[in-house]
Amino acid sequence: MSTEDKAQGKGAGLQFDTDWSYSPAPESTAQLRLRDRYELYIGGEFVAPESGKYFATVNPATEQKIAEVADASAGDVDRAVKAARLAYRRHWSKLTAASRGKYIYRIARAIQERAREFAVMESLDGGKPIRESRDIDVPLAAAHFFYYAGWADKLDYAFPGCRSQPVGVAGQIIPWNFPLLMAAWKIAPALACGNTVVLKPAETTPLSALLLAEVIQEAGLPPGVVNIVTGAGRTGAAIVDHPDIDKIAFTGSTEVGRIIQKALAGRRTRYTLELGGKAANIIFEDAAIDQAVEGIVNGIFFNQGHVCCAGSRLLVQESVAEDVVARLRDRMETLIVGDPLDKNTDIGAINSKMQLETINRYLEIGQQEGGTMFQSSCPV
Repeated sequence: MSTEDKAQGKGAGLQFDTDWSYSPAPESTAQLRLRDRYELYIGGEFVAPESGKYFATVNPATEQKIAEVADASAGDVDRAVKAARLAYRRHWSKLTAASRGKYIYRIARAIQERAREFAVMESLDGGKPIRESRDIDVPLAAAHFFYYAGWADKLDYAFPGCRSQPVGVAGQIIPWNFPLLMAAWKIAPALACGNTVVLKPAETTPLSALLLAEVIQEAGLPPGVVNIVTGAGRTGAAIVDHPDIDKIAFTGSTEVGRIIQKALAGRRTRYTLELGGKAANIIFEDAAIDQAVEGIVNGIFFNQGHVCCAGSRLLVQESVAEDVVARLRDRMETLIVGDPLDKNTDIGAINSKMQLETINRYLEIGQQEGGTMFQSSCPV
């Protein structure tokens, strides 16, 4: 083949460099209406904490401060519970189910209208890739409110021979791995059933819940129907210990779940605990290996592995073990670790320094116990 033919790509087919890379494509934060300081949402208004104390919430990808957030005390929690109880007695429990559904529907539509803002906020404050926030978390949160808006006026017919009744004031504590989605999972069904809410988001990811508070305020819900208090463990403890809360809904670690269980023992307070897990993937020799490897990667690296049912154990039939490991290594080399706001990023930022230290500690334990660690060219 002549030099000219080679230059024009004739006779040998197209030749591609296999080491492709993507140019950065970061999502803009220009549409975010970030505040320098966020207050508590109590009784339909944003109010300062009694103590005047605030804490910083940071971007885990850069460790730069995003904003100051109110640190709620037991007194602030008491104010929120009183507002929720008043709203329950005067307004929410007396509304028709259809009317409650209309309010919930408004929230769903408002989330859709501000979807881009929610997605950027979720990735900025929590570290998850913008693709996941934009394409999964925010649409699902809106869908969840739509779903329960439809259920609100059907509860009386859902259980034959049993008339549904609201519980009262629900105290809800959510974790940092799915901040907006967890808030939707907790708030929407509680409202549909006629309950009022005091919600505490995780201290490392409070901004999505506070943006949701703006949406709830704009939707015109009666004051006190939803209250959002921010803070660390002592704020959550104040919710659990409050005598006028009828139901505790907690999602978080098994360790804290046990503490809550002990605190509520002997009390009439109802509770649900959604705690940690240790899920396994099992690969047999007749599996489609490439598809199985894709499932393994998605199961453990989706949302940086910050999922209670993440596939953190892998059991492989011995006859295909070497093949699975080899293909898994090749697939891991293609993962892009980077800026959570970049649309090309597969794995964003670990949520907090504390969580990163926990992961590294387990890696050390694994190696000390005889494990062999494979590390891709980009630290994962």
